[in-house]
Amino acid sequence: MASTSRTRTGRGRGRGRGRGSGSSSLPPPPSTLPLIIEEFFIIVYEDPLVKKELPKKFADYLDGQEPAKVYLRAADCGPRLWTVEVLFDGQGRMYLDKGWEKFAIAHGVDFGCHVHFKYEGDDVLTVKVFDGTMCRRYYYSDDEDTDDESDDDVKPCIHPL
Repeated sequence: MASTSRTRTGRGRGRGRGRGSGSSSLPPPPSTLPLIIEEFFIIVYEDPLVKKELPKKFADYLDGQEPAKVYLRAADCGPRLWTVEVLFDGQGRMYLDKGWEKFAIAHGVDFGCHVHFKYEGDDVLTVKVFDGTMCRRYYYSDDEDTDDESDDDVKPCIHPL
């Protein structure tokens, strides 16, 4: 009787952990996953036209390859790239600086807006702006040229009526 009992509670019988691949379908623990930060957002709580701090995790992701500039592309707004200088403060914080003001004005970034960024690589960030009602702002542009860094011919995307 003792051998029968051992057989019933042993491996390979009934339901449970001993059935093979049940536990292998679980994802690896978070500490073993690669850190890929390609999308993030900021909420505009202060003057929308001054430099904007990006999330520290994104700055950490770029550690060792900090760009002097990034290129912002408004989603659904053609190929136009807005050149924005980047500042790093030496304490792991990253800011969008010179050029941000023009982008913010052209795309109606204001208090309470959520600004969504997607890192496309090659220092390009695609941007979506959501207003204070949490609705996305859509834009179109008749500008087919990319930014030539001239201050005189900035053509903003235009919010459709």
